[in-house]
Amino acid sequence: MTTGRFAGRTVVVTGAGTGLGAAIAIRAAAEGARVGVHHRRSSAGASQTVDRIVAAGGEAVLLKADISRWDEVTALAAAAWSALGRVDVLVNNAGTPISEQRSWTELTPSSLDRVIDTDLKGTLICVHEFGRRMLDDGGGAIVNVGSAVVVRGSARAPQYAAAKAGLLGVTKSYAHALAPSVRVNLFAPGFVATPSTLSRPEWAEREPRLLSSTPLERVATAEEMAGLALFLASDDAAHLTGSFLAADGGMSMLGT
Repeated sequence: MTTGRFAGRTVVVTGAGTGLGAAIAIRAAAEGARVGVHHRRSSAGASQTVDRIVAAGGEAVLLKADISRWDEVTALAAAAWSALGRVDVLVNNAGTPISEQRSWTELTPSSLDRVIDTDLKGTLICVHEFGRRMLDDGGGAIVNVGSAVVVRGSARAPQYAAAKAGLLGVTKSYAHALAPSVRVNLFAPGFVATPSTLSRPEWAEREPRLLSSTPLERVATAEEMAGLALFLASDDAAHLTGSFLAADGGMSMLGT
């Protein structure tokens, strides 16, 4: 059930070609938003997201940028404002999948740079560039998509845990800097049943162990995570900024 929480508003979702980002973009449109669907390389997926929104009667535009490059993020923000008139909500979902890595021993310099450049640096640049424009427009909301891995760490991919932990600092810093008119919060999902997750080489082996250590005993769908992410950008969360919302079925609770 949707509520129209974003009727008359504009929402930009980075990394919206597949998985969680696509689900967030589609849910935002279903709730009344005009949506900017960003991608870097997954043009076919992003176009499909736009087509699904339009087929359901919504409005969406396609946006492209490599968010690890500051000049491209500046151009992305300009394109978003040009196409949508303003941006009320930014959901920083774009991240770098590292499904091929099965152990910390497989960490490489290129993998470290790739993850930090996109997941941490790229998100910070997006918050900076979109946030200052939101200030000029009188307000907005930014949701950074992190991960519940910050609570437990990751022996498999320490660079991923480090990047997502860094988003705590980004979120809290800009929540202070952009207050009171722009809110910045961090959404931290656990495992989500997206094609990227389900296609990991070790997934079939790991899933039973993960479920046994998850109080809710299941992996979340992208659609239910989309509603939670957008909650942080809605008026229902009007008094939340600088917050950290973990949604991992209780798994991180067992790690405290």
